[in-house]
Amino acid sequence: MNAPNTVSGNAGSDQNDRYLATTHEVVNQPPALENYNLYEQDIALQEAVRRENPETAENDLGAFGALAGSAAMIDLGFRANQNKPDFNTHDRFGHRIDEVDFHPSYHELMRIALENGLHSSPWSSPGKGAHVTRAAKYYMHSQVEAAHCCPVTMTFAAIPSIRKQPELASLWESRVLANSYDPRNVPDNEKTSVTIGMAMTEKQGGSDVRTNSTLAHAIGSKGPGQAYELVGHKWFVSAPMGDAFLVLAQAPGGLSCFLMPRWRPDGSKNPWQIQRLKNKMGNVANASSEVELRGALAWMIGEEGRGVPTIIEMVAMTRFDCMIGSSAGMRQAVAQATHHCRHRSAFGSRLSDQPLMQNVLADLALENEAALAYTLRVARALDNQDQEHERLLARLATPVGKYWICKRTPNHAYEAMECIGGSGVMEDCIMPRLFRESPINAIWEGSGNVQCLDTLRAIEKQPETLDAFFREAAEAKGSDRRFDQFLGQLQNDFADTDNLQYRARNLVDRLALAMQASLLLRNGNKAVADAFCASRLQSNGGMNYGNLPAGTDAAAIIKRATPVVG
Repeated sequence: MNAPNTVSGNAGSDQNDRYLATTHEVVNQPPALENYNLYEQDIALQEAVRRENPETAENDLGAFGALAGSAAMIDLGFRANQNKPDFNTHDRFGHRIDEVDFHPSYHELMRIALENGLHSSPWSSPGKGAHVTRAAKYYMHSQVEAAHCCPVTMTFAAIPSIRKQPELASLWESRVLANSYDPRNVPDNEKTSVTIGMAMTEKQGGSDVRTNSTLAHAIGSKGPGQAYELVGHKWFVSAPMGDAFLVLAQAPGGLSCFLMPRWRPDGSKNPWQIQRLKNKMGNVANASSEVELRGALAWMIGEEGRGVPTIIEMVAMTRFDCMIGSSAGMRQAVAQATHHCRHRSAFGSRLSDQPLMQNVLADLALENEAALAYTLRVARALDNQDQEHERLLARLATPVGKYWICKRTPNHAYEAMECIGGSGVMEDCIMPRLFRESPINAIWEGSGNVQCLDTLRAIEKQPETLDAFFREAAEAKGSDRRFDQFLGQLQNDFADTDNLQYRARNLVDRLALAMQASLLLRNGNKAVADAFCASRLQSNGGMNYGNLPAGTDAAAIIKRATPVVG
């Protein structure tokens, strides 16, 4: 007797083939979050831009939002992170080149950033709203890929410090501000556009830069604008392919600031040698390095012994960009989580319609909206530094915001990942990258404790900074009882000067919350402001995400935050 044919050629085959073919059908999966406009699909960003600079050319932001949300742009971010930079000490002939080799996708992201003025626009085209507009673009661009934003930020932030030495600014500024990108490893005098980095950290001191041991030896005349040779070691130098670096080194008169090019003016390589690249958990598309300075040529910027005050303006701007970048990471996490839950069903209904998931999603959206509102308010303050209130506000709000917003990002990224579930842990999803990136801004450019101590230092040196901060926050008084009580208690606690350092984190936490609440109450969406005050200004503010009280209009908050794609 012949065996039944279960493969082909008889009457039973059709039924068997159909059975075998139904093992894999893709259902209940969201479409890819791509080819959407990061500006037009972000209501909170649009409102914040219009609030902080009503004259913003929104067509320009809309065009950039379309570019940032394109599938091609998103793919660049993935490819840049899948291909870590390589380092070559020498060429094949034995010449020392200290060259970091990046994937083409990294260079393309850099090109897009610089051609769109993310490193230059507030300096080359200053005026009303310049920092606000630039911050909005950076916010969108950083959502695509955060690591390459490090050299963009340092190039942007270097201008205030370089301008302190006019003869050096005359040589470098036009090329720093050029809206083009030249990644070649050639002398800077062969380029029309350059990028700038910084070299501050040494292994024995970390944030305590006054213990730096790198020495500066005058070649001839001493003092500002004069040439020195630097000898020492730097423990952490990001973007080592920059064309020049702001470096802190010890001159006879104390710690001083120097501009050190990667090449000497005669075309020879400056003896600034990369030892190795750092093996980082995040920020992997960008190179960070350990470097030896073996008599590297550099020029002093600012007064001898005043290195920290000279470079501090650069540091302040990089800290501001940390706020933008962390806020952007939150936005992308919210976009991913809300998009997934809008399209995914479980237990008989869409995830975004289920009460407990609504509580979590709305809470994540609140955090992002508050971070964005705070960041763009600081951008407006930077745009108006000729006004005393704005200058004082920016001085205190920057370390407070850098501490709080960056500190809140890691758990935010994790919680968004959990909303997506197992798929959110896979490397073909952006969430693992957002999670690895999430601690970076909190640690770089001064960790949490450094920001809290800087806040206290600002208040001690200029008590009027705290007055300006409270005056700004108090503009929301009378609009919410919970806010009024919170602000009053905070002001009372600042009047107690005992153990200020020990209490610094608690005080800075509450400064940030007071300002965020004030901004949302004065300018934000009513549902968002009410939920923020209820969840952040009362006793449960320190609990995990998903603790919004009953009565919160979670659906309205989620709707504002969800990009409509597919």
